[in-house]
Amino acid sequence: MIGRTKRFLGEVKGELEKASWPWDSKEKGVKRYKELIDSTTVVVVAIVLLSGYIAFWDIVMVNLVKFLVP
Repeated sequence: MIGRTKRFLGEVKGELEKASWPWDSKEKGVKRYKELIDSTTVVVVAIVLLSGYIAFWDIVMVNLVKFLVP
């Protein structure tokens, strides 16, 4: 059991070393995470816009149903 766990953790470490991480290890401070911050900003803005779009059409549909159903 312990041997399988060690092998699993070794494989996980090997796979994580192959991964492409969204920051530059040569940079220092906040500059290091510029790509990560930019990507997160894009996702948050997209979520806000999509939720606004959905909320708008939800209000329109609710009022349309209220108008059509006595």
